[in-house]
Amino acid sequence: QVQLEESGGGLAQPGGSLRLSCKAPRLILSVFNTYYMGWYRQAPGKERELVATMNYLRSANYGDSVKGRFTISRDNSRKAVSLQMNSLKPEDTAVYYCTLHREPPPPGGIPQGYWGQGTQVTVSS
Repeated sequence: QVQLEESGGGLAQPGGSLRLSCKAPRLILSVFNTYYMGWYRQAPGKERELVATMNYLRSANYGDSVKGRFTISRDNSRKAVSLQMNSLKPEDTAVYYCTLHREPPPPGGIPQGYWGQGTQVTVSS
Protein backbone atom coordinates (compact mmCIF):
# COMPACT_ATOMS: atom_id res chain seq x y z
CA GLN A 1 0.00 0.00 0.00
CA VAL A 2 1.36 3.39 -0.98
CA GLN A 3 1.18 6.02 1.73
CA LEU A 4 0.52 9.60 0.69
CA GLU A 5 1.28 12.41 3.12
CA GLU A 6 -0.84 15.52 2.61
CA SER A 7 -0.33 18.92 4.19
CA GLY A 8 -1.73 22.40 3.84
CA GLY A 9 -5.31 23.44 3.44
CA GLY A 10 -7.40 25.26 5.99
CA LEU A 11 -9.46 28.44 5.86
CA ALA A 12 -9.04 31.29 3.40
CA GLN A 13 -11.05 34.33 2.46
CA PRO A 14 -12.44 34.79 -1.04
CA GLY A 15 -9.65 36.07 -3.25
CA GLY A 16 -7.03 34.60 -0.96
CA SER A 17 -4.48 31.85 -1.44
CA LEU A 18 -3.59 28.47 0.01
CA ARG A 19 -0.99 25.86 -0.77
CA LEU A 20 -1.32 22.08 -0.60
CA SER A 21 1.51 19.60 -0.62
CA CYS A 22 1.64 15.85 -0.97
CA LYS A 23 4.51 13.39 -0.93
CA ALA A 24 5.08 9.67 -1.21
CA PRO A 25 8.29 9.26 0.77
CA ARG A 26 8.37 5.46 0.88
CA LEU A 27 7.88 4.95 -2.84
CA ILE A 28 10.95 4.04 -4.86
CA LEU A 29 11.83 6.94 -7.16
CA SER A 30 11.84 4.86 -10.32
CA VAL A 31 8.33 3.67 -9.49
CA PHE A 32 7.15 7.15 -8.54
CA ASN A 33 8.16 8.41 -11.97
CA THR A 34 5.71 6.03 -13.62
CA TYR A 35 2.78 7.74 -11.91
CA TYR A 36 0.76 10.85 -12.32
CA MET A 37 0.43 12.70 -9.01
CA GLY A 38 -2.06 15.38 -8.17
CA TRP A 39 -5.32 16.41 -6.58
CA TYR A 40 -9.00 15.78 -6.86
CA ARG A 41 -11.65 17.40 -4.69
CA GLN A 42 -15.11 16.58 -3.42
CA ALA A 43 -17.61 19.08 -2.10
CA PRO A 44 -20.63 18.00 -0.01
CA GLY A 45 -23.28 16.43 -2.19
CA LYS A 46 -21.09 16.50 -5.29
CA GLU A 47 -18.97 13.99 -7.15
CA ARG A 48 -15.20 13.94 -6.86
CA GLU A 49 -13.63 16.04 -9.61
CA LEU A 50 -10.24 16.74 -11.09
CA VAL A 51 -8.32 19.70 -9.72
CA ALA A 52 -4.87 19.13 -11.22
CA THR A 53 -2.53 16.26 -11.87
CA MET A 54 0.92 16.00 -13.41
CA ASN A 55 3.18 13.29 -14.82
CA TYR A 56 6.92 12.97 -14.30
CA LEU A 57 7.57 15.04 -17.42
CA ARG A 58 5.61 17.81 -15.71
CA SER A 59 2.79 17.72 -18.21
CA ALA A 60 -0.27 18.92 -16.28
CA ASN A 61 -4.01 18.46 -16.52
CA TYR A 62 -6.34 20.94 -14.85
CA GLY A 63 -10.02 20.95 -14.10
CA ASP A 64 -11.86 23.66 -16.04
CA SER A 65 -13.00 25.44 -12.89
CA VAL A 66 -9.45 26.03 -11.61
CA LYS A 67 -7.57 26.89 -14.81
CA GLY A 68 -5.73 30.17 -14.50
CA ARG A 69 -6.05 30.21 -10.71
CA PHE A 70 -4.36 27.03 -9.50
CA THR A 71 -0.86 25.85 -10.37
CA ILE A 72 0.52 22.37 -9.77
CA SER A 73 4.23 21.69 -9.50
CA ARG A 74 6.15 18.48 -9.10
CA ASP A 75 9.51 17.67 -7.53
CA ASN A 76 10.45 14.18 -8.68
CA SER A 77 13.53 13.97 -6.43
CA ARG A 78 11.32 14.57 -3.39
CA LYS A 79 8.49 12.44 -4.76
CA ALA A 80 6.12 15.30 -4.12
CA VAL A 81 3.67 17.71 -5.68
CA SER A 82 2.40 21.07 -4.56
CA LEU A 83 -0.75 22.92 -5.51
CA GLN A 84 -0.74 26.72 -5.31
CA MET A 85 -4.32 27.94 -5.13
CA ASN A 86 -4.87 31.64 -5.83
CA SER A 87 -7.99 33.76 -6.28
CA LEU A 88 -9.93 31.32 -4.17
CA LYS A 89 -13.71 31.28 -4.41
CA PRO A 90 -16.34 29.91 -2.01
CA GLU A 91 -17.07 27.19 -4.57
CA ASP A 92 -13.53 25.89 -4.09
CA THR A 93 -14.59 24.69 -0.66
CA ALA A 94 -14.13 20.93 -0.60
CA VAL A 95 -12.05 18.07 0.72
CA TYR A 96 -8.95 17.84 -1.46
CA TYR A 97 -7.49 14.37 -2.04
CA CYS A 98 -3.97 13.66 -3.17
CA THR A 99 -3.72 10.84 -5.67
CA LEU A 100 -1.17 8.71 -7.48
CA HIS A 101 -2.40 7.09 -10.68
CA ARG A 102 -0.80 5.36 -13.64
CA GLU A 103 -3.17 6.35 -16.44
CA PRO A 104 -4.04 9.87 -17.61
CA PRO A 105 -7.03 11.35 -15.78
CA PRO A 106 -10.21 10.03 -17.39
CA PRO A 107 -12.52 12.76 -18.73
CA GLY A 108 -15.36 13.23 -16.31
CA GLY A 109 -14.25 10.39 -14.09
CA ILE A 110 -11.74 9.52 -11.42
CA PRO A 111 -8.63 7.42 -11.96
CA GLN A 112 -7.75 4.07 -10.44
CA GLY A 113 -4.88 4.55 -8.03
CA TYR A 114 -3.85 5.48 -4.53
CA TRP A 115 -5.53 8.17 -2.47
CA GLY A 116 -4.66 10.24 0.54
CA GLN A 117 -7.04 10.79 3.42
CA GLY A 118 -7.97 14.26 2.24
CA THR A 119 -7.50 17.75 3.58
CA GLN A 120 -10.25 20.32 4.06
CA VAL A 121 -10.16 23.62 2.19
CA THR A 122 -12.76 26.18 3.21
CA VAL A 123 -13.17 29.51 1.45
CA SER A 124 -15.37 31.87 3.38
CA SER A 125 -15.50 35.45 4.58
